[in-house]
Amino acid sequence: MNGFLRNSSAFQFVTVAILGVLISSPAVAQDAVVKHEWPQFLGPARNGISSETGLLNEWPQDGPKVTWKVPGGVGMSGLAISRGRVITLVQQQGKQWATSLDAETGQTQWQTPLAPAYKNGMGNGPRATPAIAADTVFVFTGEGILTALNFADGKPIWSHNVIEDSQGTIAEYGMASSPLVIGNLVVVTAGAPGASVVAYDAKTGKQAWKSGDDAAGYSSPALLELSGRKQLVVFTGEATVGLIPESGRQLWRFPYETNFNCNIVTPVAYKDQVFISSGENHGCVMLSFNGSGDQTQVGQVWTSQGSQSVLRNEWQTSILSDGHLYGFDNVGAAGPVTHLTCVNAETGKRVWQKTRFGKGNMIAADGKLFIATMNGELVAVKLSPKAFEEIGRVKVIGATRQAPALSNGKLYLRDDEEIVCVDVRAK
Repeated sequence: MNGFLRNSSAFQFVTVAILGVLISSPAVAQDAVVKHEWPQFLGPARNGISSETGLLNEWPQDGPKVTWKVPGGVGMSGLAISRGRVITLVQQQGKQWATSLDAETGQTQWQTPLAPAYKNGMGNGPRATPAIAADTVFVFTGEGILTALNFADGKPIWSHNVIEDSQGTIAEYGMASSPLVIGNLVVVTAGAPGASVVAYDAKTGKQAWKSGDDAAGYSSPALLELSGRKQLVVFTGEATVGLIPESGRQLWRFPYETNFNCNIVTPVAYKDQVFISSGENHGCVMLSFNGSGDQTQVGQVWTSQGSQSVLRNEWQTSILSDGHLYGFDNVGAAGPVTHLTCVNAETGKRVWQKTRFGKGNMIAADGKLFIATMNGELVAVKLSPKAFEEIGRVKVIGATRQAPALSNGKLYLRDDEEIVCVDVRAK
């Protein structure tokens, strides 16, 4: 979940981790779905959608039960969940840590120091969400240190300072790209000359390839299938690019420049097309592709730009369901007004809009949107293009910008102080 909030009065940005890792092995990804895990930012398929069912259709008067609430730490990292463990990054006691909690009780299982505290005027602490793949956890710190940890006990396996390795510069608001696992490779964005995107061998940590010259931005790469071919799609600070996963060779590039390189959302696949969006009054576009390999040509199915755009995702990746995009439309230069919006993915036309809903982040499951707002509320909304219909709303945590994580009928949320588990199973 990598992203930012800009305060219009102070022109400040705050990074938000929206990220994780895409487990590309079909067996591993399917296993995560069957077990109802959330091993990366935006879930098993990296699209914010869970296959879980049997969740609350009506909320109790006081809201769903809070199962546990434990101290956490400063940071914008999301929560990754696998095999009964909740893993995230926190900053406390002058260091950045990876921490593993028992999903049922919240009890700490292990904590591993990763680097000194990362401080940034737009928000302190690590940004990226851990990525769990088999017996390894991949984490990326605020200054760009990529570390592989043992899932069982948190012991380091290998570590690289990606920015120093690439002779690059730390992004102005911190490194927010979450690791992406593709087969035996783990990929992050570095934003360095000749190394906009970098891949390492997941087991040994040896650099496998590097590609591109774009600045990093604050998005995370995704593995998308386009025209029957899996491609590594990266929303850099300057463009959206499609790469061959095994080699990093560029197949296509679509320039999309924004102020301060604030391209933040994860690219979303619709049919053989790709949807991207940015805030700061930029807008959104649905990309199409003709040809293959070096002959791939990029087109626009539809585009909606500027102050009248139908959807301007500030940091939140939109949810695509049944041909409709559900997302947060931020008004102005990251101002305080944000609408919750449904857009027809085929035409780019707005279907409905809940004006002034407020800033937040969301996932989808069982025909519902589960939204964590910046006011610390957990909100459930029906996932329907017919109209906005709220199911329930309850205050559960402090100010947060991370989307919830869902596993086995429980939603997990965090802020700068606590980590919370909420039971949303239907009784």
